[in-house]
Amino acid sequence: MELLQAIVLGTIQGLGEFLPISSSGHLILVPWFFGWTDQGLAIDVALHFGTLIAVLLYFGKDWVAILMTAFRRNVAGPFGMPYPSNFLWLLVVATIPGAVAGYVLEDYAETVFRNPLLVATTLSIVGYLLFWSDKHLHARKKLQEISWADTLVIGMAQALAIIPGVSRSGSTITAALLLGIDRVSAARFSFLLSTPIIFGATVMKLRSLFAAGAGVPELTAILTAALTGYLAIASLIKFVATVSYKVFFWYRLGLAFVIVTVCYLR
Repeated sequence: MELLQAIVLGTIQGLGEFLPISSSGHLILVPWFFGWTDQGLAIDVALHFGTLIAVLLYFGKDWVAILMTAFRRNVAGPFGMPYPSNFLWLLVVATIPGAVAGYVLEDYAETVFRNPLLVATTLSIVGYLLFWSDKHLHARKKLQEISWADTLVIGMAQALAIIPGVSRSGSTITAALLLGIDRVSAARFSFLLSTPIIFGATVMKLRSLFAAGAGVPELTAILTAALTGYLAIASLIKFVATVSYKVFFWYRLGLAFVIVTVCYLR
């Protein structure tokens, strides 16, 4: 049963971390739906470690280009275009609000915010904002054109993801679309921005994983989250290049309806 739960939770984390559907919300809902006990801190760290592997594997060359360009070495980035020399510092600035929110509100995230009805509300609201901004705004700004002001707004949006159901990728992509950034660039910036946040969350709690002992369930969770996370990144970038984010709104709205229904029946 532990192995099955590790696979399910790893899949949820990998898909939910990068698709705009909220991994934290799903990690609350699935045990709540099925009556599972809390997975424990070791599994939680393993899930984050898996998604860190996914984003580093997919964007490894991008991070090399970003770091080298920051120190005046022009290296081609996505689509053969070099990153701006200040791109690393843009990501640093955008990370600060989320890091502060995580530090200040961590206790609330583990207690007060773990309410299924709150998750249903945030799923609906952020889902609609994503749908509206994608449908009504004509985004033209490319990744290389993101400004300091854009970065600060997207960073503030990422801070809201401490609330389950908001979705880190959902909030940052929505903010980017509202700022006139095109779909693919919004997704790529969101994923690059996720790297330091996931890295920090993993490092802060890595000692707990070693203290508990990384057994088969933890290793399974890491591998599953890494594989599904990599596939989620690749799939979303290809998907939104030709389609839209609309499907995620309908998924979020449908899930919110299920949550409210289950709460009512219980």
